[in-house]
Amino acid sequence: MHILIVRNNSNSKAVDASLLLATYLATQGADYTLVNSSELSCQGGHEELNAALASEVEMAVVLGGDGTILRTAQQIGTSGVPILGMNFGRLGFLANTSEEGVVSAVAAALAGDVVAEQRTNLQIDVVCEGEPDPWGDDGDCHPERGADPSCHPAHDDPLCHPERSAQRGVEGSPAAPADPAPATPLRTFFALNELAVTRGAHGRIIDFGLGVSGAHIADMRGDGLVVATATGSTAYALSAGGPLVSPGFTGLVVVPLAPHTLHSRAIVTASNDVVEMDLSRNAETREATLFVDGELLVFDRTVRRVYIRRGDAPTVLLRYQREGFYEHAARVFF
Repeated sequence: MHILIVRNNSNSKAVDASLLLATYLATQGADYTLVNSSELSCQGGHEELNAALASEVEMAVVLGGDGTILRTAQQIGTSGVPILGMNFGRLGFLANTSEEGVVSAVAAALAGDVVAEQRTNLQIDVVCEGEPDPWGDDGDCHPERGADPSCHPAHDDPLCHPERSAQRGVEGSPAAPADPAPATPLRTFFALNELAVTRGAHGRIIDFGLGVSGAHIADMRGDGLVVATATGSTAYALSAGGPLVSPGFTGLVVVPLAPHTLHSRAIVTASNDVVEMDLSRNAETREATLFVDGELLVFDRTVRRVYIRRGDAPTVLLRYQREGFYEHAARVFF
């Protein structure tokens, strides 16, 4: 048995709890890998953590707040490793209370005395200036057509069908033939809470087009756009006027940020919809900045289009003596 421990190393209580947990796991004959959350980034791998995941980690125990859980979820991705979060932060909407101690919660999880929640996450594909857009008007297919036979099923380019590459990475063997690498690989990112596209350092509003699954919704000017999961509906999207959504919902929540119009509302999509944000007409002086779960994404070229859809596999959060979602929401937000 191998347990991954991720701690907020800037929180003394979380550090103390990690040492206590490591001692407990050693007495139980369990292996563990200890990682500091400050070393994790959505744009770079972590060698020690990747090695732990490769050794078939059975559970990740996260000691910190919601931010620490989000960083861990980014690293775990869609591997299916369950996350047991213990709150040592402030809000702790994703984490379990640490009042009864970390050891009792981990012991319950190892004994199967917890509830596993399947949380929808996001797959975010970014197309920059000068790069081919596999889902644009000139591309071979559109993401919303996933299983549609008209999407050229014989064309096995992973640029057109990124989900096939992801499936092969999980199910395939090293000896399996790989697809030819596209000339320009997709810039793909993972998020558990949300993608936020906002105005950049110049502070000027941005122009963008919004579409859902091939249907053009509107051309907008404003501070940007938030696309959130149900999990992220309690975060940035909520602050921007979006709805509070039950965590079992598998669609997306789309919330414009301070749009310069009287006719803008949040949109709640179906689970198989793809949200499309077109920045191709945005002026160079009106730069857009992208954040994934609060972490800045840095690009070497101007971003032109962003496609957001539900991830291929859910993130698994473990609940120990959980409080109901609505009870928790009422206590925190009302």
